[in-house]
Amino acid sequence: MSKVYLSLGTNLGNKAENLRQAVRKITEQIGDLVSLSAFYATEPWGFSSEHTFLNAAICIETGLDPYAVLHRTKEIERDLGRKHKSANRVYSDRLIDIDLLIYEQVSLQEEELTLPHPLMAERLFVMEPLAEIAPHLIHPTMNKTIGQLQEELKEKEKRISPKTEWICSI
Repeated sequence: MSKVYLSLGTNLGNKAENLRQAVRKITEQIGDLVSLSAFYATEPWGFSSEHTFLNAAICIETGLDPYAVLHRTKEIERDLGRKHKSANRVYSDRLIDIDLLIYEQVSLQEEELTLPHPLMAERLFVMEPLAEIAPHLIHPTMNKTIGQLQEELKEKEKRISPKTEWICSI
């Protein structure tokens, strides 16, 4: 059995229910639930939308190979109403998005599948839930823990877009 880490996201409809349905279908069709993060409310990343996201991370134990996991996650997305996947970094609103982040310590770069997910360490909405359930997991190619990568990304985000607070005095 192999441990697989997936990222879940939704910004349309009943978002919490969308995530719960995705988790249910994943455990029915892919493998046994090891851990599930809290649901995180986040802003859209890579595009503008009036709809905020709910994101989560899940760890599953499965006997399926990485390609079978990928194909099943795509089927689950379609079953839950997703019409098309994002391509060429063009993103849009979606009922559900399931990304295969890490499959054990497998590292591969194929046309159909790249492992670990090539953009995961750039996305706080992925790293925060993943760090909640797997802070000590070593990223297969970056040789750092998920917790370390999350902290580095949080520091980078602070430098890029620092939060400002207005203080008024009369």
